[in-house]
Amino acid sequence: MTVPIFLVVGVLVAAGTAPQRSPYAGWENGPPKDPRYFPIAVWLQSPRNAARYKEAGINQYVGLWRGPTEEQLAELTAAGMPVICSQNAVGLKHRDDPIIIAWMHGDEPDNAQALPDGKGYGPPIAPEKIVADYEGIKARDPSRPVMLNLGQGVAWDGWYGRGVRTNHPEDYPEYIKGCDIASFDIYPVAHSRAEVAGKLWFVPYGVARLTDWADGRQVVWNCIECTRISSNRKATPHQVRAEVWMSLIHGSRGLIYFVHEWNPRFNEHALLDDPEMLEAVTAVNRQIQELAPVLNSPTIADGVAVSSSDKAVPVAVMVKRHEGATYLFAVGMRDGQTNATFALRGLPDGATAQVLGEDRAIPVEGGRFEDTFAPYDVHLYRIRK
Repeated sequence: MTVPIFLVVGVLVAAGTAPQRSPYAGWENGPPKDPRYFPIAVWLQSPRNAARYKEAGINQYVGLWRGPTEEQLAELTAAGMPVICSQNAVGLKHRDDPIIIAWMHGDEPDNAQALPDGKGYGPPIAPEKIVADYEGIKARDPSRPVMLNLGQGVAWDGWYGRGVRTNHPEDYPEYIKGCDIASFDIYPVAHSRAEVAGKLWFVPYGVARLTDWADGRQVVWNCIECTRISSNRKATPHQVRAEVWMSLIHGSRGLIYFVHEWNPRFNEHALLDDPEMLEAVTAVNRQIQELAPVLNSPTIADGVAVSSSDKAVPVAVMVKRHEGATYLFAVGMRDGQTNATFALRGLPDGATAQVLGEDRAIPVEGGRFEDTFAPYDVHLYRIRK
C-alpha cells in the first residue's frame, strides 16, 4: 500500500456552526452526551488502577480481563470510571447500571484467528459473523452502543497478520456494519516492519479510511501507543502528542491509550510507571478536555487553505468556530521542518492567533498568518480580534 503524502490540505468535511447533536444521543445508557465530554480511554486495565488513570485524564475503560465480573464493576463504580465491556451474563445483570456505557466485540476479529491447541492460525472472523453478533448484542440491550476494535489492516493493507485476507481492505466496510463505534490500532513507532516503522502518518491514515468507510453511520475512535509494547522503540511524548492530534484532525471522536509492555518485561500498566510519559499524556488529555466543546462542534468546511514551504512535509488542519472564536488545529505530518502559511475566511481585521499552551501570539493580516513547524509539531490556535 502506498500512503498518500497529502492526507489533509486545508479542509475537512462538515459545515456550519449550528449546535451539533451528540454522536451518542441515540442511546439512553451510552457515553455522556455533554458537549464538555470527549472520550479518552485506556485499554484492558485492572480496575484497581482506575483512580490513577482518572488523575491522568482518562475518563473510561475499554475491556476487562475475563470480565466483566461483579468485583471489577464494583471497583470501577467506586472509582467513578465508566467501562465498555463484553456483554456476558454478569454484564447483562447490570443492564440498568450506568457504569457500563457500551458493549464490545472481541478484539481484532479481522486478524487471523488462533486455532485450538496451538495448531497455527486460521482465517479472520468473517464480517457476516460480526454483524450477526452485533444484532444479538443489540437485541439483548438496545440502550447502549456496540464497539468494534479492528487491527492494523485498517491502515496497512499489507498486514500479514490477516492471513488469507491480507490485502483485502474491502472487508472493512463490511466489518463496521456490525458496530456503532468503530476503532482500530496501529503503533508505528514500536512497529517491527520497515513498511510502517517510524511513520506516524499511518495512524491518521487509518482514521481517515475508517471515517470514509463509516460515512457518518458509525462513530470513529482509535488507539494510541505510549510504551515499547514488544519492541526496543518507544514513542517520545512529542510523537504521542502528534499521533493524538493527527487522529483528532482526521476525524477521530475518541482515543484509547494502549499502555501494555512486554519488553524488557511484561507490565500491564507501563504508562503508570513512566513518569515522563505519564506527565505528557496527562497534559495532552487535560488540553483535550478543555477543548472538548470545541472538538464536539461542527468542523468548518473550506475554512482554511494551508501551504507548506516543504511539499514533502504537509500540514494537516481542522477549523472550528466556538463562542465567537475561530480555532485552527494544525500538525506537521512528517519528520521534517516546514513553514506553513494559513489563509482563513471571514476573519475580522486586526485578529490575533493565540497559540494555545505556548505563551505566544501571531498577528493575522488579511486573514493570513505563518508559523514554523519542527518535525511532527502540533500548534493549536485560537483566533479572535
